[in-house]
Amino acid sequence: MAAAPLLSGCDMALLDPAGPIGAEEKSIIILATCLMLIVVIPVIAMVFLFAWRYRASNKNATFKPEWDHSSKIEVAVWGIPCVIIAILAYVTWVSSHTLEPSRELVSDKKAVEVEVVSMDWKWLFIYPDLNVASVNELAFPAGTPVHFKLTSATVMNSFFIPRLGSQIYTMPGMETKLSLVADAAGDFDGLSANYSGGGFSDMHFVAHAMTDEAFAQWVEKARAGEGKLTMAKYRELAKPSEKDPVTYYSEVEPTLYHDILNKCSDGSTCMDAAVSLAMAKEVAGGDVQLCNPAKPRG
Repeated sequence: MAAAPLLSGCDMALLDPAGPIGAEEKSIIILATCLMLIVVIPVIAMVFLFAWRYRASNKNATFKPEWDHSSKIEVAVWGIPCVIIAILAYVTWVSSHTLEPSRELVSDKKAVEVEVVSMDWKWLFIYPDLNVASVNELAFPAGTPVHFKLTSATVMNSFFIPRLGSQIYTMPGMETKLSLVADAAGDFDGLSANYSGGGFSDMHFVAHAMTDEAFAQWVEKARAGEGKLTMAKYRELAKPSEKDPVTYYSEVEPTLYHDILNKCSDGSTCMDAAVSLAMAKEVAGGDVQLCNPAKPRG
């Protein structure tokens, strides 16, 4: 309790949402907290009330050593929590479906597609439709949905922009999806919310929600960046490093994200090709040589 006033200077990002997903999650947090306080506040109050009423100096307090049951108390201590749990269960069920991360947000504006790769210890953002990429900086137009496809180049990580809502895990060899939108232009802190090694604490980025004109200028800025992000450059970028500066790439190798996701950025057989080959062998009942159409290998 003594430290509570010191917390007033903290930035409560979750309670200051800048998008509809974050706003809905804020409502759920407040509702759940209020429901739980229905139990917590009376319990705390009764602790002090009982201590005062049955203090040693109060000779008027009734002492009933043989008392062991009260139907009214039983109904209260079991009924109220059960009702609260039922309400929370309903809210959880509904919100789990309405806030499903992979559910694409409906809008009259075309969504911005972003492929996200978490690395040691930096973030790579690839814009496949725009053919540009950035490191440790994310940009998109305000009011326009952003559809993320996410994976990890190393260990399991977590992508989180608190004011926009919905953290989502990134995992090597797997893809997760997330849709977010910002109500208005602004700069929002993004971070890794899952411990991933020594440089984890500095694994931050800034998400810029911009006007359409400002975003177009940002894209042109990226197109004037450090040339094409080839597989060779990616391998250098993927080496563990901390506090990497913001970097832009004017072009991106078309199959880069596919190769990272399918763990063949080192030149080995891609996971999807290996699965297809295994299925073909199962069907054919013999040895089959399968060419990956996304990236043929001799």
